[in-house]
Amino acid sequence: MKIVILAGGAGTRLKEIIKDIPKPMALVGGRPFLEYLILQLSKWRLNDIIISVGYKKNIIKAYFGNGQKWGVNIAYSEEDKPLGTGGAVKKALRLIDNKQFIVMNGDSFLGINFDKFIKFHKKRCASASIGLVHIEQANRFGKVKMNDKNEITEFVEKGSDNQGLMNGGIYIFNCDILMNMPDGKVSLEYDFIPTLTNKGLCGVKVKGFFVDIGIPQDYLNLCNNVGRLIRAIEPFPR
Repeated sequence: MKIVILAGGAGTRLKEIIKDIPKPMALVGGRPFLEYLILQLSKWRLNDIIISVGYKKNIIKAYFGNGQKWGVNIAYSEEDKPLGTGGAVKKALRLIDNKQFIVMNGDSFLGINFDKFIKFHKKRCASASIGLVHIEQANRFGKVKMNDKNEITEFVEKGSDNQGLMNGGIYIFNCDILMNMPDGKVSLEYDFIPTLTNKGLCGVKVKGFFVDIGIPQDYLNLCNNVGRLIRAIEPFPR
């Protein structure tokens, strides 16, 4: 199964810390954050990777090349102008020849069991599946509501201050469902995915380590606790 990593963002909120590099290239423990996602995928033998690039894309391409250094195959879907996360996914479709594929945000990490995630998606015959994380305070991210059949029924806007499930930034999509996405600049999270409720959209609760480096405080906290991220990508016990 192919994987699309969304790495085209400029990281406006991190500008004061990371300066003129794409947000996924922010250093954590001496490595670009994006490298940890590549290592995570390699751990799960998911080696066919497409990186969606835009802002300062040559920095990402020069560092990762074809992926041979990490034992993976990397291709690039390049934006000439910002397309949003949804538009970036739709453009990457031209490089995908499978019926299903995985999408990951390039600025967050979720310690998910990909084998179980893929098995769940196929068993449920879902049109799309999302990895969900439990949080104590939902005011920054918003919440996802799900019924006892693992069907996502509602997305609650940011501002809710009680606990619940949130979107963990990892998805599986059936290619045909994306044909309904409008052309141009589209947000995957806010414009498109909510339209899939009651249309085969399912969720999986994930207990693994989660971090989003979108704001300076969370990025700095991760830099000071990089061991949590390193442990999450360590090889399986032999």
